[in-house]
Amino acid sequence: MASVIKDTEVTMVAASVKPDAKKRVVLPKALVEEGVTYHIYANKFGQIVLDPQVTIPASEVWLFKNPEALGSVQRGLADAAEGRVSKVDLDTL
Repeated sequence: MASVIKDTEVTMVAASVKPDAKKRVVLPKALVEEGVTYHIYANKFGQIVLDPQVTIPASEVWLFKNPEALGSVQRGLADAAEGRVSKVDLDTL
């Protein structure tokens, strides 16, 4: 399995949080993004790691399995972010 810990620099975001009667812990709003789910890991010391996950539609999985196509999309996004774009007349295509 790939390493879950991607960065060892951690920041305390809340202190002395107690689980509620149903043993749930509420995450601060600043940490929770829309559409994110979590894989939960625990070690022998009782430390808990939440690894955020997002899902993609099955119809788009091909892109992530095709390094050439993914690279092309990433280059295109980088070009657009840098302003390297040109107008295309769709009627001529």
